[in-house]
Amino acid sequence: MSDSEPESSRPLAIERLSDLVEGWVETLGQLLEVMAGKRPQVRWRAFAGAAADAAGGPDSEVLWWEQRFSLSDAAVWVGAPRQTWDYTAALLLKAAGLETLPEGEAQKTWQEILSQWLSGLARSLGPMAGQEVTCGAGAEHAPPANQQEWALVSLSFEGKGLPPLAVTFSAPLLAQLTKPAAAAPAADEPAAVDAAPVRGSRTMELLLDVELPVSISFGRTELALKDVLKLTTGSIVELNRSVNEPVDILVNHSLIARGEVVVVDGNYGVRIQRIISRQERLRSLH
Repeated sequence: MSDSEPESSRPLAIERLSDLVEGWVETLGQLLEVMAGKRPQVRWRAFAGAAADAAGGPDSEVLWWEQRFSLSDAAVWVGAPRQTWDYTAALLLKAAGLETLPEGEAQKTWQEILSQWLSGLARSLGPMAGQEVTCGAGAEHAPPANQQEWALVSLSFEGKGLPPLAVTFSAPLLAQLTKPAAAAPAADEPAAVDAAPVRGSRTMELLLDVELPVSISFGRTELALKDVLKLTTGSIVELNRSVNEPVDILVNHSLIARGEVVVVDGNYGVRIQRIISRQERLRSLH
């Protein structure tokens, strides 16, 4: 490559991660569909330049988030223009039944979205790094001034385009993810035996043994204390649900599904008919 070749025409290292970024960006659309009830159109493109240019210009109000990972010196920064995080968080809170947003709630909600989105990236990094990768500490922090390679992620809800998110990877992480794969040993060359085998994650194995209380709710009602004191054997308490409506299935006191009551070998049971979406679970908390 000629030294006189313009910098803007040189391929970017982040473009070599197109499969990783494409899949990760797609999960953002899926996540917002579950949380806000609306699936945005999500696109991304590579960009070379300073942080201010990537995030919409020096006058743009940007909320930066730095996420560290369990890999050495691995970090990702996400810059969200205020219009983008404010609009997206408002959609999620509206889906949860909040029409008037409490002070600071939109920013907290956006950070919750980021937390889940970045957790998905950690899972995707694991196979590429050859080890389990988890999210470490995260904080509001701008990227280093020397960051020059970006993925600009654009969200569009029903034709309403929003200023793109600016995403950048730390140099050590970018170098590790883009380094050439180790060549396979020749047929007559013995494979190395002193390398420690890559261990699978035991996190899920541990969680599978955790016991959680499962309960079934047939309905609810509210009674004045004087009416509760009048209850005797044979009293009937009317619930807020008809006999034909599905019952609620609660795990650890959180609504996760609805189903119908059945009888199995003389015992009551519940046949699950529908898994509850995230926005419905959020609404059930209010």
